Amino acid sequence: SGYCRLTIIPTRPLETMWSYKWYYLSRAGIPKRIDSPIRGFWEARVDSKTNMRNLKLLKCLRSLELQSPGCPQCLSVRTDTGSLLIASQFSITEYDPRTGQVLNEVSLTAEDYLPEDGEGVLVGIQDLPEQESVCVATARGDVILYNLSTNQLECVGTVDSGLTAMSWSPDQELVTFCTGQETIILMTKDFEPITEVAIHQDEFGEGARKVRVWNRECILQATSEAINGLEQPLCWKPSGSLIASTQRHPNKHSVVFMEKNGLLHGDFTLPFAKDQAKVKELLWNSDSTVLAVWLEDMNPGDDGNPNTYIQLWTVGNYHWYLKQSLHFGRDPLKAPACVCWDPEKPLRLHLLSQGWASYTYDWGWCTDRSPGDDSQDSANVAVIDGDKVLVTTFRQCVVPPPMCSYELQLPAAVNLVTFHSQTQRTNELAALTADCRLHIYSQGVLTRKLQDKGTKNKSHLSIHSFLFLHGLETLIPFWGKNFVCGVISSQVQVEGHVISLCHSLKSDTLALQLEDGQIRRVHWGECFSLCICVEVKEDECCIQLYSFFISCQVVSLWCCLQVASNISSFVVYGEFLLLTTHAHTCRCLHLTTMSIRDLKAALSSEATQNDESVRKVERGSRIVTVVPQDTKLILQMPRGNLETIHHRALVLAQLRKWLDDLKFRDAFECMRKLRINLNLIYDHNPSVFLGNVETFLKQIDSTNYINLFLTELKEEDTTKTMYPCPMSAACQSASGSGGGGKKKVDTVCDALRSSMETLDPQKFCLCILTSHVKKTTPELEVALQKVRELRVNPPTAKNAASAEEALKYLLFLVNVNELYEHSLGTYDFDLVLMVAEKSQKDPKEYLPFLNMLKTLEPNYQRYTIDKHLKRYKKALHHLSKCGEEHFTEALNLVKDQRLYIEAMQLYPSDSPQHKVLSVAYAEHLMEQQQAEQAGLLLWRCGEMACALQAFVSCTSWRHALAVATHIPLPPEQLAQLARDLAGIKLLEVRRHTEAALLLEQYAKDCEEAISALIEGCAWEEALRLVSHFLNFRQDITETHLKPALLEGITNVAFLESQKALFTRHKNRLAVVREQKAKARLELIDAELYSEASSVLTGSRIGSKYSQSNSRISTRSSKNRRKAEGKKHSLKEGSPFEDIALLHALIQIIHEIHSLLKALVLFQFDMLASNLQAHYSELLQLMEKGIPEIWNEGLQQGQTLITGPNSTANSIMASFQQPRPSRVHQQDAEILIPPKMRQSVKWKLCILK
Repeated sequence: SGYCRLTIIPTRPLETMWSYKWYYLSRAGIPKRIDSPIRGFWEARVDSKTNMRNLKLLKCLRSLELQSPGCPQCLSVRTDTGSLLIASQFSITEYDPRTGQVLNEVSLTAEDYLPEDGEGVLVGIQDLPEQESVCVATARGDVILYNLSTNQLECVGTVDSGLTAMSWSPDQELVTFCTGQETIILMTKDFEPITEVAIHQDEFGEGARKVRVWNRECILQATSEAINGLEQPLCWKPSGSLIASTQRHPNKHSVVFMEKNGLLHGDFTLPFAKDQAKVKELLWNSDSTVLAVWLEDMNPGDDGNPNTYIQLWTVGNYHWYLKQSLHFGRDPLKAPACVCWDPEKPLRLHLLSQGWASYTYDWGWCTDRSPGDDSQDSANVAVIDGDKVLVTTFRQCVVPPPMCSYELQLPAAVNLVTFHSQTQRTNELAALTADCRLHIYSQGVLTRKLQDKGTKNKSHLSIHSFLFLHGLETLIPFWGKNFVCGVISSQVQVEGHVISLCHSLKSDTLALQLEDGQIRRVHWGECFSLCICVEVKEDECCIQLYSFFISCQVVSLWCCLQVASNISSFVVYGEFLLLTTHAHTCRCLHLTTMSIRDLKAALSSEATQNDESVRKVERGSRIVTVVPQDTKLILQMPRGNLETIHHRALVLAQLRKWLDDLKFRDAFECMRKLRINLNLIYDHNPSVFLGNVETFLKQIDSTNYINLFLTELKEEDTTKTMYPCPMSAACQSASGSGGGGKKKVDTVCDALRSSMETLDPQKFCLCILTSHVKKTTPELEVALQKVRELRVNPPTAKNAASAEEALKYLLFLVNVNELYEHSLGTYDFDLVLMVAEKSQKDPKEYLPFLNMLKTLEPNYQRYTIDKHLKRYKKALHHLSKCGEEHFTEALNLVKDQRLYIEAMQLYPSDSPQHKVLSVAYAEHLMEQQQAEQAGLLLWRCGEMACALQAFVSCTSWRHALAVATHIPLPPEQLAQLARDLAGIKLLEVRRHTEAALLLEQYAKDCEEAISALIEGCAWEEALRLVSHFLNFRQDITETHLKPALLEGITNVAFLESQKALFTRHKNRLAVVREQKAKARLELIDAELYSEASSVLTGSRIGSKYSQSNSRISTRSSKNRRKAEGKKHSLKEGSPFEDIALLHALIQIIHEIHSLLKALVLFQFDMLASNLQAHYSELLQLMEKGIPEIWNEGLQQGQTLITGPNSTANSIMASFQQPRPSRVHQQDAEILIPPKMRQSVKWKLCILK
C-alpha cells in the first residue's frame, strides 16, 4: 500500500562540481530529493529544434515469440548489445527483439528470492555494463545481482523493512533505495552505505504535496510551496533543467514542470477530461527532446478493462506539441506492462505488453512539406499537434510557430500527414489519425474521410509511412513487410523493413528505401511489383544523404555513401541539394553536374571567394522548406523562430531562368530587392540582351529602373567574377560577344539610347541623358545640348521631363562644378547661366567672368574658355584664327603645353609663323637629346648654321658636311670641320674607318688617315692608303705599317693565354654547375612538400646574394655599375660565377681577319704560320667546348614549368634541370651559344 516513486536527476554544477539530486514521491504525493556531489557527470545536450518537424515512425519491430509465466514488471536495456532485460514475478529474461531469441534466463523463485505463487513484486531493474550484471530489487528487501556471463544470482544486501523503489545514477556510481520504513538509503555502486535519511522530517516546511531538496549531508535545503493535486509520476529531464510531474486541477489534467528549487516552470494540458485518465508514468528520452506520457482510463469499459495510451510530446517556442498517440485499446493482453526509452538511440522506444508481446519503435524527425515544384504549390508545411494539423503556407506568409496560416481540426489525434504527389494537386493533404481513419483536405476543407476495411483488423501501431498518389490512392506499408495500394487493390511482399518512400512528380516513379540500405523501385500498372534498383550499405554512425533524381526513364541514385558527417538538415529542390552543416553554413549544390566524388569534395573543402553555393547561417539553423519557383529558403533557428533567406545559388538559378525566358521585369525586381548586381542582366547573355533591348524597355517601363540599370553598368564581366556560371548553365561571356569591339558600357548605353529614341524620346528623356553621362568618356556636352533643346522646344507629352527637370537630374549625376565647366565648353552662355543658377555658386564668382567673355571676339572668346577649361588643343585652334597680333601668345601656349606638332599643322609651311614654330620645336628637341631631328627641322627651315651645330653635336658627319657644303664653308673651315669630326668624335667611339675617310677626302691628311686605320686594325684599307701615299713618303711602310704588324704578332702569346684561360673557365663552370645541381636536389628533398616552401629558382640557391642583388636594381646608376661588376666577378664561390664565366668565354671567341694576309705580304711567313696554327687550335677547342658550355635545356631551365597544364612530374623535372642563376634581361644573350661561322675562309694555303 506504500507505493513510492524514486528518480535520480542530474543538475548543473556551479563551478567544476557535478551533483546528483534524487527525487522521490511518497504515499502522500510529496516529491523530495537529496544531493550527492559527484565529479565527471555526462550531460545530454538538448535539441529543442522540433517546432516545424514531426515524429515519423521509421520501423516497428513486433515479436510474439516471447512466452513466459507471469507478467512483465520491470524492463531495462543492455547498452552494449541492445537486448532487453525483463523481470517478472518468476524470472529474469534477456531477450533480443531483433532475432526473437531468448539469450539468458534465470529463475528468481528457485533460490527463494520470490515466492512461487507469483505474488512477488520487483521494484526495479538496472543493467550494469561495467560489471556485466543486472541489479534487481524486490519488495521483500533483497538486492540481487545477476551475472550475465556466469548466469549466477547473488544477493548483495537485504533491507528488513522491504524496498519500495530503486534508482541508479546516470553514470552508475551511486544507487538509492526507498525502504518500507519511509527512509532513503544512499549507496555506492559496490553497495557500501553512504547515508540514510528519513523521508518525513520536522525541521521546517511540513505539509502535503511539497517538493523538498536535500544536500549530500542530508540537510534540508529548500521546500517548495504547496502544490495541490500533484500526482505520483515523476521524471527528471536528462539535460538537467526540469523535473516533470502531473497535476490534477479542478477543470483540467496537466503535466507540470518544476525547477531545482521546487518552483513551477511551465505546464501543458493533457487532451482528456478532468477525471477521464490517469498518468501511470512519465518518461524522458535520453536527449530530452521527447516526453512519453503513459496513461490509462480511470473508468473501465463494459468488459472491465480500461483503454491504454502512450503519447509522445515535444516542445518548441514554449509550446508543447502532441506528435504521436498510440492507442492500445481495451484488450488486457495488449496493454503495456513496461515501457522504457533506449539509452543509446534517443528516438527508440521499447514496450512490453501484458501478453509478453515485444514492440520496438524507431522514430525519426521529418518535415512534412508539399512536394510541388511549380508556382501553384503554396510551399505548405504541416505540423502535427494532437488532434490538430497546423498548416503554414510559406508562399503567402512566414508565420512563426506555434502560430500557422490555418488549422485543421480532426476528431482524433493525428499520427501521420502527407501531401498529394500529383502535379497541380500538391496543396491537398491527407492525415491519418490514431483511430486509423484517413482524412483528406483540399485548401483547408475536408473533402473525404476513409476507413480502410482492409486495415481494420491490422495493428495501426505498425503504420508508419504512406503516400498520397493518384486520386485518393494511398500507399501504406505494414510492418515494413507488405505494401497496400488504395483500398487494398493490390499488395506486394517486401523482404525487409521499409523506412522511407520517395515519389517523382516527373516520371511518376516510386522508390522504397529498406533498413539494410537497399533501394527498390515500384512498377505501376495492373501488376503491382518491385524490383531491386541498387543495393547499398548503411553506416549508422553518420548521417546519410538520400537524394533522388528520377528521370523519365531511369532512377539514378546517390545514397548511402558517407558523403559527409556534419549535415544537420537537407532538402532536394529541383536540380539542387540544399543542406545545412554543423559548421553553420547552408550549401546549395547542383545535382545534375556533380558526382559523388564532387559532392564529397565540395562538402569537405572550404568555400572560395564568390562561391555562390555557400552561405553562412545562424548556429543550429535547419531547413524547413523551399518555396518553388521562387528564391525563398525557410530556416528555423534554435530558438524556434523562422527566418527567410534567399540563398545566392537559388537566386542566381532563378534569375538565369527568367533571363533565358526574357522575363526581364521579374529578374530586375528580384535583383533590385536582393542586391544582385544588375550587370548580370547583360552579362548572362549579351547577344540575347542586345537583340531584345526593346522588350527589356517595354517590360521595365520605368525611367527610375532604367536609370538604375544604367548607373550600375561597369566593364567587369560579372559571370566571371561575382557570379560564375555553373557548368550546367548556358552563359555567354560578355567579353566574347555582343560588343563588336566596343567597350561593354558604351555598347549597352548606345543600344538602349537608340531604342529609347525610337520608342519615345520624350518619355525616356532622363534615361537618354544617363546613357550619355554613363559612357566610358562621358558625353556631357551632348547631354547639355539635349537640355538646351528641351529649353528651346519644350516637350508636349504630359509626363515628359522639362528642361528644368532634366538639368536637375544632370546635376544629380554629375558634380555641379564639372557640369559648369562642360557647359562653358558649349560656348552657350544661356546654358551656362542655367547650370550656374542651379549650383551653389555665388553670382559674384561667375558673372564678371561671363560678362568679360561676352566682350571678346568670338575666336578669342572660345580660346579664353578653352584655356580656362585646360583644353589647350582647342584653345590653340581658336587662337590661330585670331590673327598675327596674337601669334606671340600662341607661341607661348605652344611652348608651355608642347603643342609643336599641332601648331605646325595650323600654319602654312611657307609662312613665317611656321618657321618660328620649327625653330622653337628644334630647340625643344635639342633639350630632349634628339639633335639629329632638330638639325633636320633647322635645315628644312633654312637655319643652316644652327643645323650644322646640331649635326656636329650628334656626330651625324654626313649631314654636317652636306650642310657645310650648302652654306658653303671655305675650304680651310671645311677641312678643320672634318678634322674635328674625325679626331674628336669618331675616333672616340672607335669608328676608325669613317674617321680615316674624313681625314683622307676632306682634310687631305693621308698620314693621319693611315694611323687611324692601323689603330682600328683595318689592314687592307691601310695597305690601300699606304700604296697611294708612297709617292709622297717612301718610309711610311717602315715607320707605321710594319711596326703595327709586328705588334699584332704578339697575339700568339695572347692566344696561348686565352687557350689556357678558356680551358680553366670551362672546367670551373662544370664544377660550379655540379655543386649547384647537388644543392638544388637537397633543397627539393627538404622543402618541396613543405607548406612554407615557395617555388625554387636558381637565385634561391644563394638566397643571401640574390636578395641583396634584387635591392640593387633600385639604387643609383653608379651603384648599378658597381653591382654589374660584382655580378661578373670570376671570384670562386660567388653566386653569379657561372654567369661571369659565360661572359668571359664569349669574349675570347673572335677572328684574326686580315692580319695573316698583311704578314705574308711583308714576308713574315713563319710568324704568320705560327699565328694561324695557334688560332686554329683555339677555334677547335672552342668549337668542342660550346656544346658542353651551352648545353641543351640551358634556356628552358631558366623558367619553371608550372601552371594549370603542368603535372607533378613535369614540375619535378623542371626543378632537376641544370640552369644558371636567375639572370637579368640584359644578360639574356649569354644563354644563347655563339655561332661558329664555318663559311669564312680565314686560313691561307700558302702558310700550310
